[in-house]
Amino acid sequence: MSKRDYELNDLVEMKKPHPCGSNQWKIIRLGMDIRIKCQGCQHSVLLPRKKFEKGLKNIL
Repeated sequence: MSKRDYELNDLVEMKKPHPCGSNQWKIIRLGMDIRIKCQGCQHSVLLPRKKFEKGLKNIL
C-alpha cells in the first residue's frame, strides 16, 4: 500500500475487527499518529502510522 492511498474522513477496513464486531473505521486525524473511529460503537483509537499501515486491509 502506498503512503497516500487514504485521506481524512475515509472509511477503511482493518484486518482485525474491533471487539464490538465491526471492522469499519473512519479516519478522523492524520499525522505521525492516526486516529480512527469505529463505525459500530464510535470508540476512537490512536495508532502510530506504521501500525495503522500494517493493519490496513482495504479502503472503502
